[in-house]
Amino acid sequence: MGNSLKAILAFVPSNKCQKYLLEDLEEMPVDKMVDLSGRQMRRLPVHICSFRELVKLYLSDNNLNHLPPELEQLQNLQILALDFNNFKALPLVVCTLKQLCILYLGNNKLCSLPLELRFLQNLKTLWIESNCLQYLPEVVCELSLLKTLHAGSNALRGLPRQLQGLQELRTIWLSGNLLSEFPPVLLDMPFLEVIDVDRNSIRFFPSLAHLPGLKLVIYDHNPCRNAPKVAKGVRRVGRWSEETPEPRKRSGAVIDITLDEKPLLPPAAKAEPD
Repeated sequence: MGNSLKAILAFVPSNKCQKYLLEDLEEMPVDKMVDLSGRQMRRLPVHICSFRELVKLYLSDNNLNHLPPELEQLQNLQILALDFNNFKALPLVVCTLKQLCILYLGNNKLCSLPLELRFLQNLKTLWIESNCLQYLPEVVCELSLLKTLHAGSNALRGLPRQLQGLQELRTIWLSGNLLSEFPPVLLDMPFLEVIDVDRNSIRFFPSLAHLPGLKLVIYDHNPCRNAPKVAKGVRRVGRWSEETPEPRKRSGAVIDITLDEKPLLPPAAKAEPD
């Protein structure tokens, strides 16, 4: 089906047209995954909510700004992709999906997150990049199993102290924000493995050598006067990163980062739960 025809039919709310957009998806796929990305949809066909065993639902790159209450029926859902839509607020029905492990909310128009997000206690990966957040909502600090937080390209000026309570957090991506100093709370999170503060306004970096779990720090494109000190074997990406005062391994081997690297793949190929 051509994109132009899809765009026209997306405005027509009739069941027949919506079914045409679904391309005759009448039964739940064997792999328990539905990918409706890039369909120009302005509303989610309620029929999808009848697939109660659904595990993965990709709704990226549409024109959605709300979701039907029937979505609550998808209590087995583990991955939900809502990125590249028109959400100004996260629909509260999303917070009823308690088995969610991965939630993609990037590239929307979110200025905050609801307190009800705390109900998603199985969440391990949260993408909130490229929104309108001026602060990191404190409710994120209540997601006790969170391992990866992507919060780049917002307008963050700092991070809440409560973040240090997320002892499962391993990677945090903060590139493209308005940080004028390295967030102090990160200095008290020894379990962090990847810290990305690329493209901010940080002028001075404190030592990170005391963080035993650190494997990679990205600090490029900051007006800094120094490179952050790190322990031996930690990879740095930024100005003066090659000027390492710590002794190098004789082999000169480069550390392999096998963590949640920023994927540049379509939603269907994004990371899945551990």
